Amino acid sequence: MRVIFRWLGRIALMLTLAALVVGLWKREQLQRLWAVQSLFSESKIVSNFSNMNAAFLSRPVSRGDGPVSELPKGPDATLPPTTADWITERTVTSLLVLQKGQIVHESYYQGTGADDRRISWSVAKSYLSALFGILVAEGQITSLDDEVTQYAPVLTGSAYDGATIRNLLQMTSGVTFDEDYLDYHSDINRMGRVLALGGTMDGFAAGLTARDAEPGRKWHYVSIDTHIVGMVVRGATGRDIPDLLSEKIIAPLGQEAEPYYLTDGQGVAFVLGGLNQSTRDYARFGLMIARMGRYNGQQVVPVDWVAASTRASAPTAPGEIRYGYQWWIPKDGHDGEFFGHGIYGQFIYIDQTRDVVIVSTAADRKFREPGVRDANIAMFRQIAAAL
Repeated sequence: MRVIFRWLGRIALMLTLAALVVGLWKREQLQRLWAVQSLFSESKIVSNFSNMNAAFLSRPVSRGDGPVSELPKGPDATLPPTTADWITERTVTSLLVLQKGQIVHESYYQGTGADDRRISWSVAKSYLSALFGILVAEGQITSLDDEVTQYAPVLTGSAYDGATIRNLLQMTSGVTFDEDYLDYHSDINRMGRVLALGGTMDGFAAGLTARDAEPGRKWHYVSIDTHIVGMVVRGATGRDIPDLLSEKIIAPLGQEAEPYYLTDGQGVAFVLGGLNQSTRDYARFGLMIARMGRYNGQQVVPVDWVAASTRASAPTAPGEIRYGYQWWIPKDGHDGEFFGHGIYGQFIYIDQTRDVVIVSTAADRKFREPGVRDANIAMFRQIAAAL
């Protein structure tokens, strides 16, 4: 009996050691998984959004070695009286207003500051759109009507087989994808766990096989479409997106801080929402787009691409929000009014007719409530009109 207990003790010790080894081996993955579960909690969301690289895999996007471009200070703007209540209600963390290329308002809240590199969420989609336009102009991508499998053959047999690049840019791929952030089992949250555990986003995308509609028939905003745009870029150029974005956009803008992307376990950038930048650097990008792709004496993004990408072209429902190539257009928007938008209240709002760019970051846990996005746009319009 004593021998049996001795062997049982040894087995228990080996199991304990094995569990310890596995725990240490998987510690980072478990920490990232926990970060996903608590990412949007009320007590942590503000800090998390300024420190995403502390919880997820990431890689820098070089700002280049050029000088910082000037964002000159203009006369202080008097904002509408309703602005203060809006800042509180929407848990705004930063607000920067440019008029005629000058900073007329800049403020930070919730303990954040000018040096914080805040998560863009889907504002990153508009950056990828700008990069895509450059590559089209360079001839590295032949046509928006090319099928995506021409550049990303791993998608053959997936739900993306037969979809064109234009379908992806306009969010008309027809792919079935549940983007309910409040449902643990939704596709968007499954994707988040793939990212947290160091899985492969390409593999996740290639594993999608269901469609709601044939490509081009129906507008349905699904973030994974933007990842496929990234796969097309990588397939067409043989390069990764952080290096391309650095060379083509970030370095020419003369940014203050080095951005970074969240990545999957293979180092592939999370291009649909993983770009992290300072508020001023978001403003530099917005100003470049507002001025039809020109910045600091250089044509960074082709004029015709800026015009095409920010024009409502997707088949959205009449009377509803409109969409271009990874840019939003208000349902009652006037010419030259459009915006990049990320969950929880991230915005780059542009009104070319007033020569106004507004950047707002937030940690708004009520962002999905009816009317919130319209209320944000109404606030930006009030600010622009008051200048």
